[in-house]
Amino acid sequence: MSAAVGIDVGSRSVEVVAVEGGRPRFLAEEETSFDPLSQCRRLLAGLDLSCAVATGYGRHLLSRHLGMAVATEIRAHATAAAALFPGARALIDIGGQDTKAIALDAAGKVARFEMNDRCAAGTGRFLEVMAATLGFTLEEFAASAGEACEGVAISSMCTVFAASEVTGLLAGGKAREMVARGLHQAVAMRAAAMLRRLSVGEPVIFSGGVARNACLRELLEAELGVRVLVPERPQFTGALGAALLAARGVA
Repeated sequence: MSAAVGIDVGSRSVEVVAVEGGRPRFLAEEETSFDPLSQCRRLLAGLDLSCAVATGYGRHLLSRHLGMAVATEIRAHATAAAALFPGARALIDIGGQDTKAIALDAAGKVARFEMNDRCAAGTGRFLEVMAATLGFTLEEFAASAGEACEGVAISSMCTVFAASEVTGLLAGGKAREMVARGLHQAVAMRAAAMLRRLSVGEPVIFSGGVARNACLRELLEAELGVRVLVPERPQFTGALGAALLAARGVA
């Protein structure tokens, strides 16, 4: 296939997007394996890598072994957000192991950003652990939180301490649904605080796999008091941005 290719090698998943004429023509997604290089070779098989950009945690692995150009996740997500939502002025990406808040200028370029990558607090991994602690799948976790009328306050966002706190709340008789909502509220508050520190305008774009969580989207919008827009396939935002950068030859 002759197209511009973008690949996002994340800590939790790998996404590939090929674009022609600015539109996605090929999409692929898998959970990140123990051998990401071999996995990426397989996912990229049949694609022309002469016009390709890698982003995500594993981007430099592909640069070394496949000679691919690279772009930071911040630049890739901002590029896709500006293309999907012209006029967007802010972006929040809650990834598997980090959270990125990005302010965009009038041209859709990165103006400022803030990144939490020192621990898994408030990330996709945090939500996975909390769901398992409550005995939910991720889908059940989001649905249960969305149905609860109120949430239980959560004092710790450290994954280890929060899991212990959740276990204690359950032992104390708190309903799983209320605890689930409280955890979602804590994540939304943390993400909103990052955006506020950047003094961002609206609309705000919510990208990354966690953006598929409808409860979290609603809570983030309520916390910010502005419109929060989500791409149709938010987990592909980074790979799409990388592909668009490849197509423009500006990586």
